Amino acid sequence: MIVDCAIYRDGRRTEGPQDFSDALDEVRAAGGFVWIGLHEPSEKEFAHVTQEFALHPLAVEDSLKAHQRPKLEVYDDSLFLVLKPVVYEPESDAVSSGEVMVFLGDSFVLTVRHGEGSPLAAVRQRLEHEPELLAKGPTAVLYAIADATVDHYLDVAAELQTDLEELEAEVFSPDGGGSRNTASRIYTFKRQILEFRRATVPLAPPVSRLTGGGVAGTGLPFVNDEARPFFRDVGDHLARVNESVEGLDRLVSDILSAHLAQMSVRQNDDMRKISAWAAMAAVPTMIAGIYGMNFEHMPELRWTWSYPVVIVVMAALEVALYRLFKRRGWL
Repeated sequence: MIVDCAIYRDGRRTEGPQDFSDALDEVRAAGGFVWIGLHEPSEKEFAHVTQEFALHPLAVEDSLKAHQRPKLEVYDDSLFLVLKPVVYEPESDAVSSGEVMVFLGDSFVLTVRHGEGSPLAAVRQRLEHEPELLAKGPTAVLYAIADATVDHYLDVAAELQTDLEELEAEVFSPDGGGSRNTASRIYTFKRQILEFRRATVPLAPPVSRLTGGGVAGTGLPFVNDEARPFFRDVGDHLARVNESVEGLDRLVSDILSAHLAQMSVRQNDDMRKISAWAAMAAVPTMIAGIYGMNFEHMPELRWTWSYPVVIVVMAALEVALYRLFKRRGWL
């Protein structure tokens, strides 16, 4: 459905036709641009928009199906950018991502949102309070959306770093690392970082093209050359995010390896303790087993002090074994 449709001239929102077709005709005749926002449109709802704005069928298909990687495509009548806003839920340690598709044309901006976590409402409100920036035209909207998305990546990366430090402290605590669900928590955290990477890493080439980097980045239509320094700032922030994500991923892998090593050491300690106690139990069991065979001709069977002597011998052997295992760290 259409969330908002507005005409902007000289950085100011102006009253105009409610129908986006009439609004587009008006801005093409009188100047300015129209910004239309849609949320999870159906194929039928999007068909009229596709026809009016002459959108490329491949971009339309991507917008309807969603589940796209961040990318930048250039078509004859529009530029198509896919972003993946990310939301982190500290209570459930879950990272979820939505999608924002931006169509940029000569006199229009069309945004299509899927899922939650989209910064579009805040971006529109911010731009309407910054007429100098909004006066730059559709390019300013594209920059503001990319900037808001990447800046939120920084916030999510900081929250993940904080939670990872807490998880690290738990793993290396004297008793916390032995929890049965610790490995599961670490693995779940790694999955969240992987979901985060799917949003941030593929965005680097599109942002590089918007900054004018490389041969493919030159001559992008519908993008004002004066905006390139602003997109370079977005690229710098994105590089910081990707460095943080790579660091988080390596650290989680190291924590998981350390946890598994700790578990292996604990299991070895437990096996040594079990072996030591089994050895201590074997000595009196052996002696009792020998004298429990009830043979007729056995030494000391009729000796008065045989019973207390055997008990004392077994106790002495147990004490000797206990001191030996204790000195070697098995108990």
